[in-house]
Amino acid sequence: MIRYALRCDEGHDFDGWFRSSDGFEAMRDAGHVTCAECGTTRVDRALMAPAVAEKRPLTAPRNPAEAALEALRRKVEENSDYVGLSFAEEARAMHEGKRPARAIHGEARPEEARKLIEDGVPVAPLPFRPRQKAN
Repeated sequence: MIRYALRCDEGHDFDGWFRSSDGFEAMRDAGHVTCAECGTTRVDRALMAPAVAEKRPLTAPRNPAEAALEALRRKVEENSDYVGLSFAEEARAMHEGKRPARAIHGEARPEEARKLIEDGVPVAPLPFRPRQKAN
């Protein structure tokens, strides 16, 4: 949806919400956009200033909970290897002694994670998404 500031040919200002620019033009051309004061269908968009959102760095925590999550994320990323979708396979292989033990993090489907837990593999969910997927 898009909000337009509108003005009729009599100089009355009002606003309206439309699906798109083309949607506004189609409704206007069909006579479905009328001035809220005088009822004329001779309406067009008025000059508008865009709404500008406050810019903050994406990594800047906004509150204490976010700051704690960001600190946890940094600690995990600095002290473990990201193994992506191979997490379940890697964790199981280390648990069974087929691969050397090391700190890893990655992703697993819910059924894979459940099976790891049932089999006694020490794993835990992380309360954030990996940066590698956060593009």
